[in-house]
Amino acid sequence: MPVPFKRVSVAHIFLIQQDQVLLLNRQNTGHDDNRYGLPAGKIDRGETAPQAAVREAFEECGAVVDPKDLHLIGVLQIGPPHSEADERINFFFRANRWTGAITNREPDKCQELSWFPLNSLPDTTIPFIKQAWKNAQQGEWYGTFNMKPYARD
Repeated sequence: MPVPFKRVSVAHIFLIQQDQVLLLNRQNTGHDDNRYGLPAGKIDRGETAPQAAVREAFEECGAVVDPKDLHLIGVLQIGPPHSEADERINFFFRANRWTGAITNREPDKCQELSWFPLNSLPDTTIPFIKQAWKNAQQGEWYGTFNMKPYARD
């Protein structure tokens, strides 16, 4: 019996300071471990994408972001890596201001936090994160990643 279709929504936040972005090196999650990603997480029931981005920034790295300092920079629809996985709609935000000390608040899921130049993300950055940033720099608000071409019956 096929697995029912499911689409998950995720909020990501580019925390930017002096042309550098904060990236988290993931571990023990079963999803892109040993790669760099952004503070991010699934959007909870009843939660908006900006609320999720603010929550995740605090939960993962201690950044307290005022929602008015969030800027939506793009949406990326991501296809499943295999037939049993979920599709994802990813919302990407940018924040240049926040309060709170940046610290690794989830050491069980994150090996390290590091700042990297925005124009030179590490090779081990999750590929769709690089794609989302590239799209944003080109003024593309919507994009896809790993989506199969649509086939009509």
